[in-house]
Amino acid sequence: MGRQKPEHIGIIPDGNRRWAKAKGLNKQDGYAYGLAPGLQLLRLAKEQGVKEITYYGFTVDNCKRPPEQFRAFQRACVEAVNMLTCEGAELLVIGDSSSKCFPGELNPYTERTSVHGGGIRVNFLVNYGWKWDLSHIRQDGQPYSKDISRIDLIIRWGGMRRLSGFLPIQSVYSDFYVVDRLWPDYTDADFLDALKWYGRQDVTLGG
Repeated sequence: MGRQKPEHIGIIPDGNRRWAKAKGLNKQDGYAYGLAPGLQLLRLAKEQGVKEITYYGFTVDNCKRPPEQFRAFQRACVEAVNMLTCEGAELLVIGDSSSKCFPGELNPYTERTSVHGGGIRVNFLVNYGWKWDLSHIRQDGQPYSKDISRIDLIIRWGGMRRLSGFLPIQSVYSDFYVVDRLWPDYTDADFLDALKWYGRQDVTLGG
């Protein structure tokens, strides 16, 4: 691995619905299969000395999907956060909590909370929208996501090459790595290969 390591990594876990369809399941069934990979990745990130990680749960726009899909990824996000509380982290859930799309069970974590002894900073974007985030700048000069640091590396599973509105301020200088594998088929090699790739990049932050 190269000399530099990313301190903050963003995770876009895409491909759940495509995976479910390929397995002969209903599209909404795929979200539940993305829970274990998220936990596996977090544990590996801790081993690798990553200081902060941000997971993309679902966006404001995702709420337009069919009701059965919406309820499925809502439920998966709640389960994911519940799993994270057992792992040791400084946990923060970011998203429009004033909307009915935001799961009420996650309200206790809309302020950064030390869980299970604390440790790595873990951010979870739930009912997040970039327009919503930036709208707060007009009020106090800071986005709603002001407690999330600049992202060094963004990894997206599922083969798509787009950010999908992922934290536009924090990702302004992020390196972007794409894994063609669908998220429920995650392997640790995906993550380790991304770290090796990042270690070879010339990170200048515009300088």
